[in-house]
Amino acid sequence: MFWKRIVIVISVFVFFACRADHNASESNAEIEPDIASLPYYNSPDFTPHWNVERPDTFHAIAPFNFINQNGSSITEKTFEDKIYLVNFFFTACGSICPKMMRNMETVQDHFAENEDVLLVSHTVMPSMDSVATLKKYESNFNVIENKWHFVTGVKSELYNLARTSYFVEEEPGYTKDSTEFLHTEHFVLVDKNKHLRGIYNGTVELEMERVIEDIDLLLKEN
Repeated sequence: MFWKRIVIVISVFVFFACRADHNASESNAEIEPDIASLPYYNSPDFTPHWNVERPDTFHAIAPFNFINQNGSSITEKTFEDKIYLVNFFFTACGSICPKMMRNMETVQDHFAENEDVLLVSHTVMPSMDSVATLKKYESNFNVIENKWHFVTGVKSELYNLARTSYFVEEEPGYTKDSTEFLHTEHFVLVDKNKHLRGIYNGTVELEMERVIEDIDLLLKEN
């Protein structure tokens, strides 16, 4: 009789221990990020926010108006309902810019047939990078017209967009003055609703594999 009681007690303990483990697993599953989705970014420190129920309340890219290498006006409406990859460069840059632009080209070529994916490269030296200069620079790359835009415009507007919309600098951009030179290796991924969804080192070729994977995830989002 004594041993039967011991067996019953052990069985009850094991049952409730298993239930507790199961409940703990369910609880953890609720807070773990969905690996089949991308986070949202809402601030310059790029803290990821997963499983966002109201993305419309999150940071979005501000309106803009620039000119591309073909002399066409490029605004936020150009990217309406599009996923797009962003970087910043200048044509006289002989260090990291060529690497970045080649990596942008890799992403462009991968999505060459997909009209929902665009790219935009902003000059940080608009005083030197005129429309004609950008058009000449374009010839260094296999640019697909109307898919990859090289843009110039008013310096203060370019810098403000870079720092307060795209958050591309290492330090938060809100305190930066537009006269302070902007030079960043970051690529930023923007979804169809103008939300920030990814940041990458644009000089690293392997990072482009992650960019491509992340764009594929965004293309599957509703």
